[in-house]
Amino acid sequence: MNDDKPIKSEERYVTFRGIDCAGNSAKVLEHVHAIIKDPAKSNPFWERFKARVKAADDAQNRVTDELCLLCSHTYFIEELFEEHGDEEGLRHLKRLEEECC
Repeated sequence: MNDDKPIKSEERYVTFRGIDCAGNSAKVLEHVHAIIKDPAKSNPFWERFKARVKAADDAQNRVTDELCLLCSHTYFIEELFEEHGDEEGLRHLKRLEEECC
């Protein structure tokens, strides 16, 4: 492994070839952000989550990527979607879990 270059998600998740995990992740994140952009629906956990997503976008200083972040927080995301009645978000999350996590 070359330590000089950050590993791209598509290089890490070779078993997911042919599955649009990046697209699935983007759909879930879109629904998460749609809910937590409202300060009344956010809390310190979700504010930290937003910061971690932003850091995952920074390929130079990446600690984790979006897929890993989403897969490690599925229970919290599911609870958020259920609490706010986001059925479409729940469907996207289920697909992400089944295909990519």
